[in-house]
Amino acid sequence: MTRSEHPPTQSEVLGYFDSLSNWDRWGPDDQLGALNYITPGKRRDAASLVREGICVSCAWDIGTAPRPDHLFGVPQRYMVATGRDPLVFGRGGAALEVMSLAFHGATVTHLDGLSHIFWDGKMYNGKPADLVNAQQGASHFAVTELGDGIVTRGVLMDIPALDGRPWLEPGEGVFPEHLEAAEERQGVRVSTGDIVLLRTGKGRRQREEPDGSASSGGWHVASLPWLHEREVAVIGADTAQEAGSSGYEAIPVPVHMIAMVAMGVHLIDNCDLEALAQTCERLNRWEFFLSVQPLRLEGGTGSAVNPVAVF
Repeated sequence: MTRSEHPPTQSEVLGYFDSLSNWDRWGPDDQLGALNYITPGKRRDAASLVREGICVSCAWDIGTAPRPDHLFGVPQRYMVATGRDPLVFGRGGAALEVMSLAFHGATVTHLDGLSHIFWDGKMYNGKPADLVNAQQGASHFAVTELGDGIVTRGVLMDIPALDGRPWLEPGEGVFPEHLEAAEERQGVRVSTGDIVLLRTGKGRRQREEPDGSASSGGWHVASLPWLHEREVAVIGADTAQEAGSSGYEAIPVPVHMIAMVAMGVHLIDNCDLEALAQTCERLNRWEFFLSVQPLRLEGGTGSAVNPVAVF
């Protein structure tokens, strides 16, 4: 197991494209990647975790106020009709709006489809990147392939809680040793078909220091072999996954590139995990039924989502 005092070299990280590859594991025409780990039995087992009937959203509100971490512009709202307009249905009226947003980036809670990231001109399973174009969007690995939704067991890994800190510092990476320590503290073990949600405490920091750095902690790429061995279906975080700058010149966002292109693992970026962490602590359990429902965006490379944990 790679430990934080001996992070992998760049050569070792590049080797992950081969050693962690799931290409052809589920056939050459597979569109789901690691979501294949979620079987009907896994869903039934996850449903059995619903005991208290408590629902917790893991998403941020989508607002139109500027934030330091907006990478591709602020979401825009255009009101087509409002309550201040003349009534149009006799005594009745209506409010209508058009919303425009770039959900990819470091602000909106969203799911990355497998058509979102390329390496050497290829997507997961060796499919050419030019299957995503300006006219059609994604003609392979479009988010509509997930139209029936993703439901399985979710597991929260609360890393700052290991030593009583409110949050991880910017650039602080999470290694396998931290994940195993979280498992031990929480009395849970990550298993095949799980969605693993990583709490770094960014949500708390964002609320307490709204003008602070947009940088954050996150996964170190050294965690990917551990996640691959556990056969996770999806990974999510309260950040955009990466622990700041990767430190690897040849591969600047290795978690995205290796998890998605080699492993076929979908990512959920920018979750708000504060209420979830509080609920887990209160109930003393860090496993739950998790529902993630992407919009059916034809040709979409991802979707804004509202992951909901049910206890």
